[in-house]
Amino acid sequence: MYAAIVFLPLLGFLIAGPLAWRKGDRAAELVTTGLLFISLGLSWAVFFQVALGTAPASVSVLGNWFTSGTLQIGWSLKIDSLTAVMLVVVTTVSAFVHLYSIGYMAGDPCRPRFFSYLSLFTFAMLMLVTADNLVQLFFGWEGVGLASYLLIGFWYEKPSANAAAIKAFVVNRVGDFGFELGIFLVFALTQSVGLDQIFAAAPALAHKSIHVFGSDLDALTVACLLLFMGAMGKSAQFLLHTWLPDAMEGPTPVSALIHAATMVTAGVFMVARLSPLFEQAPAALSFVIFIGATTAFFAATVGLVQNDIKKVIAYSTCSQLGYMFVGLGVGGYSLGIFHLFTHAFFKALLFLGAGSVIIALHHEQDMRMMGGLWRKIPFTFAMMVIGTLALTGFPFTAGYYSKDAIIEAAFESGRVGAFYGFILTTLAAGLTSFYSWRLVFLTFFGAPRWAALAHELPKSGLAHEQSANAGTGQAHEDHAFDPHESALTMLIPLAVLAAGALFAGIIFSSDFIGHGATGFWKGALILASTNEVTEGHTLPSYVSIGPTALMVIGFVVALAFYILWPTIPSLLAKSLRPLYEFLLNKWYFDELYDKIFVRPAFALGRLFWKGGDGAIIDRFGPDGVAARVIEITGRVVKLQSGYIYHYAFAMLVGLAAVITWYTAWGIR
Repeated sequence: MYAAIVFLPLLGFLIAGPLAWRKGDRAAELVTTGLLFISLGLSWAVFFQVALGTAPASVSVLGNWFTSGTLQIGWSLKIDSLTAVMLVVVTTVSAFVHLYSIGYMAGDPCRPRFFSYLSLFTFAMLMLVTADNLVQLFFGWEGVGLASYLLIGFWYEKPSANAAAIKAFVVNRVGDFGFELGIFLVFALTQSVGLDQIFAAAPALAHKSIHVFGSDLDALTVACLLLFMGAMGKSAQFLLHTWLPDAMEGPTPVSALIHAATMVTAGVFMVARLSPLFEQAPAALSFVIFIGATTAFFAATVGLVQNDIKKVIAYSTCSQLGYMFVGLGVGGYSLGIFHLFTHAFFKALLFLGAGSVIIALHHEQDMRMMGGLWRKIPFTFAMMVIGTLALTGFPFTAGYYSKDAIIEAAFESGRVGAFYGFILTTLAAGLTSFYSWRLVFLTFFGAPRWAALAHELPKSGLAHEQSANAGTGQAHEDHAFDPHESALTMLIPLAVLAAGALFAGIIFSSDFIGHGATGFWKGALILASTNEVTEGHTLPSYVSIGPTALMVIGFVVALAFYILWPTIPSLLAKSLRPLYEFLLNKWYFDELYDKIFVRPAFALGRLFWKGGDGAIIDRFGPDGVAARVIEITGRVVKLQSGYIYHYAFAMLVGLAAVITWYTAWGIR
């Protein structure tokens, strides 16, 4: 059963193309989606048996990968409560994204390729979360990076999509370089890459030092910082976050699957999986808190002023990932995973809901061109409101249980940096509420600004964007630009994810972070009970009430700005122009990186190209020699004129030269 969960998506990837060639695109869609739903059913069975039931954790050995000396790397599937949770998250979101894509991608000429890429990504993610050793984990890690590159650049006719795919690939390579070094160092310290062997050796390495760059440093702190560098890239944390908003160039189902619920949470999963290692490196955990809290606040500030509906949700993802890392950093590993679990439902719901809005408006993504849609697409509106309530932490929704618990744990923790995490995550809660309701109000309320689009439809050149509306068989032109609900294949996933956004917290909070956590996790995570809040009365009232109060304040301010007095935002933008530009340009990180890294890299490349390859190698190397030979022979061949008197003259000149030489130097 475990192998079937992992390899059914791989089977879908392998057969999608041939199946479409023989049976048509619809067959490829149905088969890949059907295989994912089978994996989904099996994953929930594992969740109930292993996490909620009494089935023991196990390692299923599939075979040997390679052997190098004493190092043996095998293919193994590690099944415990943490794996069961991740299997449910990955397969649930992936299966319903597959179903949603049947409607969203209708009319696209490359649907089989799209569905095969989705299945490839799902397989790589499943390999990552079931890995029993660091090398197999790295295989899945790089696999999801490859699939992400392919899916972000799926519409390769668009230069912006190509640029976004390359940017995501390059930025992730920066983090992955640190991740590789971390794996190498862990192997050097433990002589193993197997997780169980590493965890067993970790306590003995707690105070071991290594000599690096002339200094003696704590070995596990260095190792964990390097490993976390990989998590920073994959999970789009502060300084390595710039790829995630640009990745919205991919189709919206890609945003929901990769950049909301699964791939970006790989870093969170990795830190939680290696919790026995990180527990021995408190300085590294403090750094995790600092980066997570900074990311939560930074991304929330940028989300305040973005106008692209998908980019607002993308920065929300960055911010929520920051919350997860704060939870991990204070020692509440189960808190971070619980927020990962709940976040998957409401963030995928928001992305897919945004896709339904985009389809209704003929692929318009600028919220300034929306408005008044709640009457036109009421079901999508209701689903987006549910997702927003869960994201902002409205009482008794999924986000309320997981996000507020992280804030409270940061307050209670005595770890260095925890109070910094508490302050910034609390502030981010209010900002999250504001920009989330800003999205709802701009999109669904006010004047129907989309009416102006009737005479200016988007012209991307993509067949998908000019096709029938979401598989309904009715072309956009047939209804004179009248926004309407999407196909049923797109609405069913919204309803299922909305149920998770509403009830996942209240149903599973006691198992993930409550009194039943020990029996639920069964040793899969380090449970630091002093950092997990299970008794609300031990906290000051302002800590317990603060996030909810800020959530209400954010809603009220957004209501005032965009419903009651809609002229306020423009007046504030004019009066606070430098701050507005600073936030609108995302703290100028792209411009800064362009100046520090991109331009010097291009300048160095041009130097090697023009100066090294062109001026030196091409001039004096094989190309230069060949050019001189051609030049000389080009002159020599001119002697072959075909006239006899030219040849006679040349012979006379030669004879005169020989006689002269013989007369002057030949006789001694």
